[in-house]
Amino acid sequence: MELTVGPVMGFWDAAAWSDFYAKLAETPGVKRVVIGELVCSKRLPFYQMRLPEAIERLQAGGKVVAVTSLALVTLKRERKQTAELADMGLEVEVNDITALAHLPEGAAFSAGPLINVYNEGTVAFLKARGAVRFCLPPELPMASVERLAAAAGPVPVEVWGWGRLPLAISGRCYHARYHDRAKDQCQFVCADDPDGLAVDTLDGQEFLAINGVQTLSAQCANMAHTLPRLKSAGVSGLRLSPQTQGFFEVISLFDDLVQGRISAEEMSAKALPHAPGGAFCDGFLEGAAGVSWSGNPLHAQV
Repeated sequence: MELTVGPVMGFWDAAAWSDFYAKLAETPGVKRVVIGELVCSKRLPFYQMRLPEAIERLQAGGKVVAVTSLALVTLKRERKQTAELADMGLEVEVNDITALAHLPEGAAFSAGPLINVYNEGTVAFLKARGAVRFCLPPELPMASVERLAAAAGPVPVEVWGWGRLPLAISGRCYHARYHDRAKDQCQFVCADDPDGLAVDTLDGQEFLAINGVQTLSAQCANMAHTLPRLKSAGVSGLRLSPQTQGFFEVISLFDDLVQGRISAEEMSAKALPHAPGGAFCDGFLEGAAGVSWSGNPLHAQV
């Protein structure tokens, strides 16, 4: 079971972004890294010039590097940015199906978790188009994961292993609206919440988290207890989503878990203090609801 580090979904300070990838390049246990801007194209100029150095460091550290497309391409400049991804000489992780129009016919790419890969026909279409890897949508039940992994055959399949789940993407910016700002005059207020801003219901129940134009789960997904089922289903990778605090401890714990050095129970207990939102979920795979947790309730929340 390989570990993949997904793209930074929040808006991080550029220096912190660079430091993160410098440290990640030297971190054992991680096989693959997806880098670039997934959520909002307005964030990209803040670290775009740092991308080549970060990629070079990661590759020197033995990591396989892919670059993500935007999750929602709407503007002319975003179409231009998407078209330029193929010129970087890296595998492109497609997270908006329109990005395929900008890849040369037959060029290898990976299908990211924001592509609706829900059935065997979609898997077959993307494989024929050049897909060399799938990160399945995090809302799929285990039965679907099993069928899609079988349909993928020798093409590697990974699932979301850790981090707030990406639930939706919108043309509107929730962060800007929350602060009574227009999207075009947001003043990058999302930088105040680099791991997402928690949203509660009127009754005070944890509900969601917002990250600019993106909606996330309030709870942190942790697939430690589902690892045996995922392995038997043919899943070969877990995706860990970056966060500003405790992420390298989380990587170490997952490495220990997949290598059999610790149990899922021990891993979850040690990882809980680092969980965004202070609670775990894995219910989309086998639970009654996405917010369900299959582990020890004592290790489900702070």
